[in-house]
Amino acid sequence: MYEYLEGQVVERSAARLVLAVGGVGYELSVPIGSSFGASSATTRVWTHLVVREDAHFLCGFPDRETRELFRLLISVRGVGPTMGLAILSGLPREPLITAVAEGDAATLTRIRGVGKKTAEQILLDMRDKAQKLQAQIVSGARGAAAPTTEVDDAIQALVSIGYSEKEARKSVERAAQKVDVRDLELLVRAALGS
Repeated sequence: MYEYLEGQVVERSAARLVLAVGGVGYELSVPIGSSFGASSATTRVWTHLVVREDAHFLCGFPDRETRELFRLLISVRGVGPTMGLAILSGLPREPLITAVAEGDAATLTRIRGVGKKTAEQILLDMRDKAQKLQAQIVSGARGAAAPTTEVDDAIQALVSIGYSEKEARKSVERAAQKVDVRDLELLVRAALGS
């Protein structure tokens, strides 16, 4: 629903951020240790809206890649938004991707709140995706940022026409192995056909 918010940081604590946007203060739950802009500067915060029966709240991330990793985490059975934020608080993005890609359950269980069962489920559900992300990091993640954007946009396109996020992600990942991921239109067409 909200891709990102851009405004001024007016309040910051370890796991909370208040961002003033057009006269409205948005409260966001953020991973501990995330770095956002200085209070006086305009800051862009990538968001994820969590809708529960008893509450709606926004999670905020310093970059799109961290938000996408959070979305992968919460797609794991047994990992909700609170645990997803705790995992990202306990281990920065790149070491987390490396731990998952290499099947390092011991590193995951060092994160507060992550037990052996949860760590094993994360490895089971995310290992292939983490290996792809790790390959991008090793080959120069900054250069690989553009294709990730097209992949994310293709997933969102499928979600907007009725696919579930999981179905859309699977279809786009299959299509990305067959076509040039830098061509969004081609990627979406291939995903619809897969």
